[in-house]
Formats: sequence, structure tokens, C-alpha cells
Amino acid sequence: MKLTRLLTLYGIAFFAFIYAPIALVMVYSFNANPVNMMIWDGFTLDWYRLIFGMETGITESSTYIDSTPQLHAAVRTSFVVAFSTTAISTVFGTALALAVARYRFRLAGFYRVLLLVPMIMPDIVLGIALLIFFITIGMNLSVLTIIVGQCTFLISYVFVTVSARLAHMDVSVEEASADLGATPFATFRKVTLPSIAPGVFGGALLAFIISMDDLVITYFIAGTGDTTLPIHIWGMLRRGIKPEINAIATLMLLATIVIAGLGLYLRSRQK
Repeated sequence: MKLTRLLTLYGIAFFAFIYAPIALVMVYSFNANPVNMMIWDGFTLDWYRLIFGMETGITESSTYIDSTPQLHAAVRTSFVVAFSTTAISTVFGTALALAVARYRFRLAGFYRVLLLVPMIMPDIVLGIALLIFFITIGMNLSVLTIIVGQCTFLISYVFVTVSARLAHMDVSVEEASADLGATPFATFRKVTLPSIAPGVFGGALLAFIISMDDLVITYFIAGTGDTTLPIHIWGMLRRGIKPEINAIATLMLLATIVIAGLGLYLRSRQK
């Protein structure tokens, strides 16, 4: 009985340790104090209005430095990068997963390990390596280098997700399609792709979320005027924590929850 109570208390303390800081971020995103987020100065929605470009009385304060245009530019850059890397990573990751699962060739196991290395490699090491590579080939740092750099590890995430789906797929269905006279492309379009669609969609969602959230690698390979949202938030933190940062973090958290919930819903519908 005592052991059960101890485990219950441990579970409560564990979840409180994880979610209490997140709850504080959400609460203080409604703080009206424009200087110090830790001093509660009343409830307001002005920080959310400011993010969406609506008029507020905050910008009139002499103690507040408005950075909304830079924020909107960072959001646009993040979406351009995220959609581009998601599309590229999904196509190449799915193709690699199909090649490794369906074809037998030498050093297939070693090749699979190489595809997993970008996932387990420290972000700072990969960021420095990509920076040295781009400088060596004479490529200017820009949005293009961010897209290429993120694809180097996002392809691995899609590869793992699709490979897990392929491992549970019945190969005899594809063989039956070929026996009935279907071309390889028709078999892929009508049999293989519908079967692995949940894995492909899950890998795409995972790549999109990771791309929007990446800071360390993007920080090394981003150009001077190509600031993504995580880099912009990092720059704001260096100038002091304001409730505006909490509002941005809350919106990012809600967007992540919605995307993850959509993926789980579509997966359950597929089953």
C-alpha cells in the first residue's frame, strides 16, 4: 500500500515537473507587463493581437521595442523552409525506404545504419559540418542552404517512419497485383502507396514539426537576413523575456498539438 502511494506521488511529481513550466508559459502570455514577464500586471490579450498585426496600446509604451515586422518575416521564412523540406524529405525518404525494403543489395544493413546517423548525431556537430561544407563549395548562406541542411536529417525521420509501415505490409498483395498484369507504377499507385500512406503522412508531419522547431542546425547555416522563427525567438530571449515570447510559444505549442492530433485521428480512421 505504501509502495503504491509512493509511486502515485512520484507520478504526480514527474508530470508536474514536465508540464508546470509549460503551464506557466501559457499563463504569463496573458501578462500585461511589457518589461518583466515575472511581474504580473493584469490580464490582457494584447500580445496575441500584436502577433496577428492588430492594434494595441502596447506599442505606445516607451519601454517596449516593437519587433512585429521581424516576427512576421521570420514566420514566413519558417513556413517556406518547413513546406519545402517536408515535400523533399517525404519524397526522398519514402523512396529510400521502398528501395531498402524491396531490393536486396550488398551492404544493405550498413546503408540503413548510415541513414540513421543524422538522427543520432549531435545537432551542433551536424550544424558545423554543414557550415564548413557550404563554405568549402562557395555556396552563400541563404534559405536554400537551410532547406538543404534540414533535408539531410529530415529524410532519415521519414525513412524510419515509412520503413516501420513497410515492415508490416503484406508483400503478397503486390505480387498478386503483378500477376494480374499491373505495371510496377500501377502497383505502386494502387496497392503500395495506399498501404503505406499513414506512414508517409506521419513522416511528413514529423518532418514539418521538426523543421519548424529546429534552432541549432539552422542557426549555423542561415544567412544574415534569413531568420526563422526559432532564431528570432532566441534573439528576443537575449534582449530579455517578454510576454510576447510566451504568446509565440503558446501558439507554437497549440499548432503542434493540432498537427499531432490530426495525425492520430487520420491514423485511427485508417485502421
